[in-house]
Amino acid sequence: MRIIDHHIAGLANGGAAGGATRTGDVFDPNTGQVQATVTLGTQADLDTAIAAAQKAQPGWAATNPQRRARVMFEFKRLVELHMDELAELLSSEHGKVIADSKGDIQRGLEVIEFCCGIPHVLKGEYTQGAGPGIDVYSMRQPLGIGAGITPFNFPAMIPLWMSGVAIATGNAFILKPSERDPSVPVRLAELFREAGLPEGILQVVHGDKEMVDAILDHPAISAVSFVGSSDIAHYVYKRGVAAGKRVQAMGGAKNHGIVMPDADLDQVVADLSGAAFGSAGERCMALPVVVPVGEKTAIALREKLIPAIAALRVGVSTDKDAHYGPVVNAAHRARIEQWIQTGVDEGAELVVDGRGFELQGHEKGFFIGPSLFDHVTPSMESYKEEIFGPVLQIVRANDFEDAVRLPSEHQYGNGVAIFTRNGHAAREFAARVNVGMVGINVPIPVPVAYHTFGGWKRSAFGDTNQHGMEGVKFWTKVKTVTQRWPDGGVGDGANAFVIPTMG
Repeated sequence: MRIIDHHIAGLANGGAAGGATRTGDVFDPNTGQVQATVTLGTQADLDTAIAAAQKAQPGWAATNPQRRARVMFEFKRLVELHMDELAELLSSEHGKVIADSKGDIQRGLEVIEFCCGIPHVLKGEYTQGAGPGIDVYSMRQPLGIGAGITPFNFPAMIPLWMSGVAIATGNAFILKPSERDPSVPVRLAELFREAGLPEGILQVVHGDKEMVDAILDHPAISAVSFVGSSDIAHYVYKRGVAAGKRVQAMGGAKNHGIVMPDADLDQVVADLSGAAFGSAGERCMALPVVVPVGEKTAIALREKLIPAIAALRVGVSTDKDAHYGPVVNAAHRARIEQWIQTGVDEGAELVVDGRGFELQGHEKGFFIGPSLFDHVTPSMESYKEEIFGPVLQIVRANDFEDAVRLPSEHQYGNGVAIFTRNGHAAREFAARVNVGMVGINVPIPVPVAYHTFGGWKRSAFGDTNQHGMEGVKFWTKVKTVTQRWPDGGVGDGANAFVIPTMG
C-alpha cells in the first residue's frame, strides 16, 4: 500500500526522523476503501524540519525579491503543466469532482500570481527631510520561520494561500496539511523545489493534534496560520499567542444568501445550486442558508428550488457530468446525516432528504444526496451551527431589516450575499451587515488574490487576514530607520543630532 511520508529536507524520501510508528488511513471517498497510509509525525520530525529551515532561511531572506519572484513564476508554470495530475490526485483523496479540484488549485495559483509581484509590495516607505538633514524609511523583513495548519476541504488552495506569501516575503515555511488528503501538499512542495526554491524553505510534516501542539509550542516558529473549525481555531489562537507567536486562525461559517423580492429568481436558483451544493457543501464559503424576504418571495423560491435540486447529479469524482462527489469520509457523512435529523427533531420541514443515497456500483462510497429544509428558525441548533455538507436551509425574513439582522446576529461572520436589482438596498446592506465578506449578486464572495480574505466574529481569530497586502503584513515585520549624514568633520558640535520633535 502507498505510504505518504513527510517532505523534510535531508531525510531520504522525506521520511520520518523520529522512527514514527503511528499512521493514519487515507481513503478513496468514491469507493470507501483505504488507498494509502500517512505517517503521523513526532516532535523529532518537527525538530528536524526546523533545523533545516533555520539553516536555509537566512540565505533565502538575503535573496533579492526579484529572484524570489522568479521562483514563483516558475512554480506557477509547473503547477499549470501538472494541473491534470494534481486535480486527479486531489479528487482521489478528497472526493470533489475534477472541475472543483482544478478550481481549488487555480484559486491557490492566483495568490502565487500576486506573489510574483512581491518586489513591488516590499518597497516600503520613505520620507525625505523629516528633520534638518534627516530622512526616515521603513522596510519589511521576514519573521524567520512560519507554519501553516490547513484543513481537508481545500488541500491545494489554502496551503498555497499561506505558503506563497510567507515564502515570497523571505520566510521559511512548515506546512502541516490535513491527514485526510495529504498527497497534493507534498506534490506542491516537490514542484516548488523543482522551480528553484532552496531545500529547507518549504517542508511538509504530517500529523494530528500531537503535531499541531508541537508547532504551536515550538519557540523557533514565529507565526502560525490556521484554517479549520471555530472551536479548534480558538484553541490554536489562544495556545499560539500564549507561546508568543503571531497567529491568524480562520474558523467556521454559516453564510446567508438574502433574496430580495426584485431578485432574478432563476439566476438565484442557479447560483444556489453551485454555492450550496458544490463540493458537497464542504466549503467555509458555501451558501447553506437562503433568506427570502417576504412570503411571496419564499413561496416562489421554494417552488423553483425543488426541481433544481432534483436535477443535481451526484457522482464519482471523475464523472464529468456530476455536480458534486462524495464527502471526505464516513464519519463526516454520519455527522451531516445527524444534523439533518436534528433539524427534523427541531421542527424544520425537510422538503428534500438526501440521506440514504447510494451510487450504483459505488455503494461503499461516502455519498450523500442534497437536502433542503424550509421554515428553519434562528433558535434551532441546526441553524446556529455549521453543517458543512450538501444541506440548504430556508429561513424566511419578513422584511429588509429582518434580512440584515439574521446574518448580523449569527455567531459566524465569514461571508454573506444579497440578490437584488436595487442598488440602494445593496449598498445599504453591504454597509450595515456585520459580516467580513459581502457579495452583491455574487453567491460566494471570496475576494480576488490581491485583496484579502477574512471573516468576523467566530469565523476568525486574530486581526490580520489571509493573502493580499494583509498577508504580506502578517508574514513580515516593519523596521523603521531614521538616518542623518552630517556635514563637516569628526567632533564638529554644530552638527549635533537633534530629533525633530525635540526642538
